[in-house]
Amino acid sequence: MKKKTIITVVALVGIAVAFILILQNNKKNNEEELSLVTQTNSAVSVRTAKAESENISGKFTVNGTFLPETSVRISAELGGQIAAIYVEEGNEIKAGQVIAKLSGDKINVNVTNAKANLDNAVSNLQRYEAAFGSGGVTAVQLDQAKLQVENARAQYQSAQLNSGDTNIRSKISGIVNEKMVEVGTVVAPGTPIVEVVNISALKLRVEVDEALVSQLQVGDDVNVLPSATGDTISGKVTFIAPASNGALKFPVEIIIDNSAGKLRAGMYAIALFNQAGQNNVLTIPREAFVGSVSDKKVFVVKDDAARLTQIQTGVNYGGKVQVTGGLKEGEVVVTSGQINLTDGTAVEVLK
Repeated sequence: MKKKTIITVVALVGIAVAFILILQNNKKNNEEELSLVTQTNSAVSVRTAKAESENISGKFTVNGTFLPETSVRISAELGGQIAAIYVEEGNEIKAGQVIAKLSGDKINVNVTNAKANLDNAVSNLQRYEAAFGSGGVTAVQLDQAKLQVENARAQYQSAQLNSGDTNIRSKISGIVNEKMVEVGTVVAPGTPIVEVVNISALKLRVEVDEALVSQLQVGDDVNVLPSATGDTISGKVTFIAPASNGALKFPVEIIIDNSAGKLRAGMYAIALFNQAGQNNVLTIPREAFVGSVSDKKVFVVKDDAARLTQIQTGVNYGGKVQVTGGLKEGEVVVTSGQINLTDGTAVEVLK
């Protein structure tokens, strides 16, 4: 019995030893495989591009909409009731032309009252002057009577001036675009009566990308292609916004002659810019920059490793950026995978 027990114990010990040896061998194999994988994957996979010299074209197009050269809302200078409107929407008018008239009844009453007040003040002054000679009034009372005459005269003159302003005149020449009130409407001073636009010249308003706006100057000649006519016409840059609209676009205005009246405000057109291009410009893709373009840092691949490099940049062409220093033509920069890189990281370039 004891012999069987001993044999059983020995067998179990042998099995345990064999199991331990197997586990140790598996652990060794796993460590070797892990080491191999680590060695194999130590290089970070990246995509790259070369710094290349190229010729940059100065031609580009931008879409925009025509605006009137001048747009003015003609308002009443006085309050009152509209007695007549002499223009309709679409009428062509001249600067100084009477477009509407206010009812003058109330204004005439004001003139009459002001004249009566002045006459009364003058009569009082004459009585005070006569009484002053005999000592009936004091010098202070006489001065007050004189002041009342001056005030009454000023009010009368003001009423006379206002009486001549019942005619509402246009300040500019142009076309009546909108009539805002009707006859019988009671308006306050400053109430718009009609909107007048001048389209003898039109402004084409476009928004130019930051990469291109630096090539433009006020006074540049620009070809404009209106969608309504299909005929190319000449324009001139009259305004370049000093600040962007928040989307890295800069408003630019181009003036064109429309004396023939073929075009209207609100029509669509294309501005055809033809600026001087640049030759042998060293560029890299915008995607190569670490962080933003303004940081001016890229990873350059040298000896299968990524080297963080500070460079100098010039014009931003949208998808590409000019390099003015820090890189040479033919050098390779990382364009994808930078998030996994630090200076000196080994890299594997994906084909």
